[in-house]
Amino acid sequence: MKQLADIVDPVVRSRMMSGIRGKNTKPELLIRSALHRLSYRYRLHAKDLPGRPDLVFRSRKAAIFVNGCFWHGHDCHLFRWPGSRPDFWQEKIVGNIIRDRRDRQALFDLGFRVAEVWECQLKGRGRMPPDQVLTSLRQFLETDEKACFIGTDQRVTVSEKATVQD
Repeated sequence: MKQLADIVDPVVRSRMMSGIRGKNTKPELLIRSALHRLSYRYRLHAKDLPGRPDLVFRSRKAAIFVNGCFWHGHDCHLFRWPGSRPDFWQEKIVGNIIRDRRDRQALFDLGFRVAEVWECQLKGRGRMPPDQVLTSLRQFLETDEKACFIGTDQRVTVSEKATVQD
C-alpha cells in the first residue's frame, strides 16, 4: 500500500477532512456546467435512486457519478493511503468501493445506464482535455451504451485482512 506520512496535526487534519463536501464539488460543477451549456437537462442527487447519482437523466434512463479518487479508492496518482489510522481508512474506502459496486448494479437492475467520471480525468497530471470528457459523456447520453468510465475502472487493492462486509 502506498502511504504518506502526515505532516499535519491530527486535530487540524480532522477539521480539514470534515470540511470536504460530498455534493457540489468542483469536478461535479464543471461537468454540470458543461452539460447544461450543451442543452442537457438533468436532476441532481436523486434520493429515490441507489447511490444518489450526481446527475440523473430520467428520460434517457441515464445516471452520472463524478467520483473523487480518494473517497472512492481509484488507483491513480491522486490516491494515497493515509498514514494515520490505516485500519479506519481501509475499512472506510473499501466500504465505499463495495457500496459503489452495489449501487451501480442496482441502477442497472432498474434499467438505468451508468457513467462514472473520475476526478483525475478533470484535474492533475493525467487529466483529459475537457472536450474529450464532454465528447465521451455526449456519446454515452446519445446512445444505448450501458456503462461508461471516463478514466480507468481500476480500484485500489487492499490487504487480505480487509473484513468489510458486502
